Amino acid sequence: MCGIFAYLNYDVSRDRRYILEVLFNGLRRLEYRGYDSAGISIDSSSAAVHRPSDPPLVFRQEGNIESLVKSVYRDVSATDLNLEESFSIHAGIAHTRWATHGEPAPRNSHPQSSGAGNDFLVVHNGVITNYKVLQESLLRHGYTFESETDTEVIPKLAKFVFDKANEGGDQTVTFCEVVLEVMRHLEGAYALIFKSKHYPNELIACKRGSPLLLGVKEYAQEKSNGTSYNDMKFISKNGHPKELFLSSDAHALVEHTKKVLVIEDSEVVDIKDGGVTIFKFDHGKRDGKSHSIPASVQRALSILEMEAEQISKGKYDHYMQKEIHEQPESLTTTMRGRLIRGGTSKRKSVLLGGLKDHLKTIRRSRRIVFIGCGTSYNAALAARPILEELCGIPVMMEIASDLLDRQAPVYRDDTIIFVSQSGETADTLNALEYTLENGALCVGITNTVGSSIDRNTHCGVHINAGSEIGVASTKAYTSQIVVMAMVALAIGADSISTEQRREGIIESLINLPDKVREVLKLDQEMKDLARSLISEQSLLMFGRGYNYATALEGALKVKEVALMHSEGILAGEMKHGPLALVDENLPIVVIATRDQSFSKQQSVIQQLKARKGRLIVMCSEGDAEAVCGGSCPVIEVPQVVDCLQPVVNIVPLQLLAYHLTVLRGYNVDQPRNLAKSVTTE
Repeated sequence: MCGIFAYLNYDVSRDRRYILEVLFNGLRRLEYRGYDSAGISIDSSSAAVHRPSDPPLVFRQEGNIESLVKSVYRDVSATDLNLEESFSIHAGIAHTRWATHGEPAPRNSHPQSSGAGNDFLVVHNGVITNYKVLQESLLRHGYTFESETDTEVIPKLAKFVFDKANEGGDQTVTFCEVVLEVMRHLEGAYALIFKSKHYPNELIACKRGSPLLLGVKEYAQEKSNGTSYNDMKFISKNGHPKELFLSSDAHALVEHTKKVLVIEDSEVVDIKDGGVTIFKFDHGKRDGKSHSIPASVQRALSILEMEAEQISKGKYDHYMQKEIHEQPESLTTTMRGRLIRGGTSKRKSVLLGGLKDHLKTIRRSRRIVFIGCGTSYNAALAARPILEELCGIPVMMEIASDLLDRQAPVYRDDTIIFVSQSGETADTLNALEYTLENGALCVGITNTVGSSIDRNTHCGVHINAGSEIGVASTKAYTSQIVVMAMVALAIGADSISTEQRREGIIESLINLPDKVREVLKLDQEMKDLARSLISEQSLLMFGRGYNYATALEGALKVKEVALMHSEGILAGEMKHGPLALVDENLPIVVIATRDQSFSKQQSVIQQLKARKGRLIVMCSEGDAEAVCGGSCPVIEVPQVVDCLQPVVNIVPLQLLAYHLTVLRGYNVDQPRNLAKSVTTE
């Protein structure tokens, strides 16, 4: 939810204006995650003249990032601070906050401070669950609190640890020792970056449960063997010019460098004198040696599979619009290299490298359980019927938070599939930890290589949908359905009786991007429909079979971005309550494309018409007259094989939600109160 960004230049001269702009742009790249306030911290003086009495400067502002930018430059112009002052070494931190503890306000924004002198500053993504206990302890030691956040206990605890260690007057405790001692007292999920006036030009980062990445940009310098430091797999040691970046999201790093390190849980990263040292912290350690610094570990850098162009809007007005229209390409990328059209045997098949070593285990499972939240849950629901059909294994659906609340039974012979676009969804990660403890085979389906779900599951499949910036997921949803259909094909590949069915699905997968291109031509038609609904307060969507998930997801899109009450309803439940809502005013979308539930949906339409329902019908091309006799608005979509029809059917509803939002004057990319990646419970 919250966004973290930090920038440290070592032996690379940068002026204060440049440093500010790097921090501001880092925050802009994190805007899509959702936020309600922002803040930064920079040094008041360069390292050459730094004194412990010189506190770092802190700027915090409620509202958007541009409000922060204006306030920073306004405050700077009112002082003698020189924007052109150059720094060969400087460490700055920045943050976008999504309010959990305390209302959006400057006092609750980050960086949070240890007190008046800004001895210690912290930016935080996550939740500290024992902050009340820590706060009470610090209050007894004379500390006062200015904010309502859980975060404020962290810098104050750091100051308490520092002061306690230096009671003799000589500073002997290192920054890393301070942070490690603070971590021993923290419970909950967090990603943290510490900055301190006592340790100028040094940053400490650590994480437990929330995402954090380190980006490294090293400047060309020949080693004795002729190798450039730019070509090194590991981060070079002290003394070599470099720029280092910390971020909760790769989107803020890709324009600077593609060399990244995904910081793992319980790792502490100490950036000092141009070097990076990584320690593995043991949260469970409580013996007499707990105050010692753990041994350092060496980690290899990885290369981001992302281009800077992916995080720009291009010719589109909004990211959501761009991502809806990118779906033919994203689906092609999702399937690339995974569909085999037949060789000498002429058989069509699916190859999923991430699953091939585990397929026998999955086929022997007692049951398959999908776990997800929101859109990811809906995508799994859309794929459930084909998985049951091709695999003959019972398939259960679980919302991650509900599974944990119930402590539902999980067995060693279960296969649990975790679906998450970001791979960092807090509830889904907690469910993963729970199922791993119970010994089940855990499979991850994510859009983020190196994410927590990617790293901690036994196996999995990346959906490869490309970068998705809009908070409301669009192309990730359709790619998730396609990946799960391919998973069903791979698991069921040993069955002769379903061979013809599987080959038909594969052929339809190959043609699917072209079908989505066709349905995108309905853009203007959906805009016109949105105009007719602009003043409505509610919208119902009825679906069944494969398209119950379409009704849920279509309603969720309208709810998320257009801020309009909408509800997806299983059409088979219509007579069990929802029928009471039907009148001539309430708009109702009925999804009645051709599959095994087509005749039942025709009956639903007739019953709604008999009660003067205000219908909007989605049907297969050529079926308009048959389903409603031309008496209501119709959305005609191309027909594909039944299990892939939800991919085609959701696109007009995504367009409808997009146009409704824009026409109603709301921010389509950053809906009210929502975040892209839900990294707190």
